Amino acid sequence: MTDGRPRLIPSIGGAPAWTVAALLLGCAASLFAAQGTAGIFGALLFALILSVAIVDWRDLIIPDWMNSAIFGLGLAQAAALADGGERWSTVADALARSVAFGGALLLVRSIYGRVRGREGLGLGDVKLAAAGGAWIGWTMLPVVVEIAALSALAIFLVAPRLTGGAPKWQERLPFGSFLAPAVWATWLIETLSASN
Repeated sequence: MTDGRPRLIPSIGGAPAWTVAALLLGCAASLFAAQGTAGIFGALLFALILSVAIVDWRDLIIPDWMNSAIFGLGLAQAAALADGGERWSTVADALARSVAFGGALLLVRSIYGRVRGREGLGLGDVKLAAAGGAWIGWTMLPVVVEIAALSALAIFLVAPRLTGGAPKWQERLPFGSFLAPAVWATWLIETLSASN
């Protein structure tokens, strides 16, 4: 028993077994999708993404250091994988995508706040979008939002019914727990598409 709730999943070294399994599978998928340095960067991204998803689900907050690590790793990946003469322009493009993606979610956050009179997206989600923008190509940025929004909506609508309830429209949902995996999933899709 933990926090009065029965433990449904056995622990491995203090972490639930599903966390360890997800970490191993995600890292393996990253290394399969992109061999060498790109695969290692993808595996590191997955480890950070999984951490963000778990922390945001549990605490409804994304620590700045996690977003900073994703962002910094994204810029390092852009620099490491760029052709020699194009290193600075590749990093500049990653920065531009970060600003654009983070800016788009900041705009959505502002508009929602004005219209509804309450916060819809946290600043951590906006920072996560900016950090994720360093990893994703321009044309795939909308895909990140689609994957995140559709998976969040599915969980919001389906999960309560599995427990015999109905969705609570005023309930807070940790969007970062969906946005983070969507960043990695989109990176994976883009990486696999580029290798074919």
